[in-house]
Amino acid sequence: MTPGQFLLKFYHTPISRIRDSLRNGGPWQEHRTEHGRAGMESAALTLPVPPAAPGRPLELHLLTGRRFWYQTAFCLWTFARHTNRPLAPVIYDDGTLSADFRAPLARLFPAARFVARDETQARLDRLLPAARFPALRERWLNYPNIRKLTDPHLGSAGWKLVLDSDLLFFRRPDFLLQWLDAPAKPLHAVDCETSYGYSRPLMNQLAGAPVSDLVNVGLTGLNSSELDWDRLEHWCQTLIAREQTSYYLEQALIAMLVAGRSCAVAPVADYVTLPRPPEANECRAVMHHYVAGSKRWYFQTNWTRCLPPSHE
Repeated sequence: MTPGQFLLKFYHTPISRIRDSLRNGGPWQEHRTEHGRAGMESAALTLPVPPAAPGRPLELHLLTGRRFWYQTAFCLWTFARHTNRPLAPVIYDDGTLSADFRAPLARLFPAARFVARDETQARLDRLLPAARFPALRERWLNYPNIRKLTDPHLGSAGWKLVLDSDLLFFRRPDFLLQWLDAPAKPLHAVDCETSYGYSRPLMNQLAGAPVSDLVNVGLTGLNSSELDWDRLEHWCQTLIAREQTSYYLEQALIAMLVAGRSCAVAPVADYVTLPRPPEANECRAVMHHYVAGSKRWYFQTNWTRCLPPSHE
């Protein structure tokens, strides 16, 4: 074992784990969070089919799999409950969404369409061949977040609203409904801090316009017809070559796509990314996006606030 490997194993990794635990509230809170997460997964199996008034189904797009199917269920179910609109979600399999996990989603949303990984892979091979798009294809294999951009939009046309699964809706999302009924410009949420993973001068240079602060892609509305995949490949190659890979690459690319454009920006007070107390406890907003340290409130308490009285 080299000195560097020794330090990584016996110093840096343990210190990192301790820091993560403290951010999550310590071992007892982590235990409560895991207990709540298991309860949420069990509850997703018995959610009632949401009622809906007659009308045009709303199409929402989500990537999910074995680890996140129940979060997808709660995201869609809370959205449907507060809108009273029929949903026709398009759900992209990350490769782990077996029949056991598709079934409860299909029960809740009979109009759902499931896009299998094999179907996505065939579309990638046809329209985004690895020889021509090596950076995007490598990221698709090794960085699942990029699939929230490629899988809904590649080979498609028209506006699409892509949601992360770790969202809960507590009130009617009028802002999103208005956009879905008449999309005319890109939509995005607002982050709690700017997180792109790449330097702003490089992003601005590639985008050809100043990149705005605080773009968050938990909610993303884009027009598939407008995406230039050659341009995205160039951006991806250049960002990685100059400044390495980043967990936030997908967010950086979308921030660059909407740079200099008029956007529908989700009102920050109503669509909250990383809710903290008192909002994390009071749930006064329309929606929470439970990233990073807010998972504690997501799993321990807030999903239970969404249940119908018979399930509480």
